[in-house]
Amino acid sequence: MIDLYYWTTPNGHKITIFLEEAGLPYRIIPINIGKGEQFAPEFLKISPNNRIPALVDPAPADGGEAVSVFESGAILCYLAEKTGRFLPADPRGRSATLQWLFWQMGGLGPMAGQNHHFAHYAPEPIPYAIERYVRETTRLYGVLDRRLADRECVAGDYSIADMAIYPWIVPWQRQGQQLDDFPHLARWFAALAARPAVQRAYARAEAINPKPKPYDDEAKRVLFGIK
Repeated sequence: MIDLYYWTTPNGHKITIFLEEAGLPYRIIPINIGKGEQFAPEFLKISPNNRIPALVDPAPADGGEAVSVFESGAILCYLAEKTGRFLPADPRGRSATLQWLFWQMGGLGPMAGQNHHFAHYAPEPIPYAIERYVRETTRLYGVLDRRLADRECVAGDYSIADMAIYPWIVPWQRQGQQLDDFPHLARWFAALAARPAVQRAYARAEAINPKPKPYDDEAKRVLFGIK
């Protein structure tokens, strides 16, 4: 059984979506990032960057010792290669999928994350920062909308790229966006939201963190170094 070190964030949801889609048995080990559990020495052995998610696979494909993986994009690639699912084998399909996975990892995730931070967590509002990251999030939504204009999923068939992107669109309202402005993205978003595996993944999150509370001062200190 795979051990998933997880908290209820977009990056965490990526991995539960894959595991539910693939039907792999897994156990969630909650890492409450607001309480600083990501800094525990035993977790740092698995995730040296003190971030969730992280994964330990006791039964890797080569039959050797357990494998640990950190970074959500790397975990998705690892699981896709382990199962032979959701990452095309042909060079063109694989390239397209990885391009859009890395687009999320290097663009949508970091920009939407800064959007969330300055709009909701900064000690005082900084209008320039808020506007800058909301505008960049809007631009990225537009990139995704254009990509989806003539295809059902971002890289052809449903893939790890879709699984990576979807959780970062879920909080679109907190990002200052309107899905009605992006009809192709909205159609794709609704289709993924209706997938049973996606619904099961988010149900797991609700069971682990049923009533998420706004970060208090101590949690902000832990997460952002805010004094």
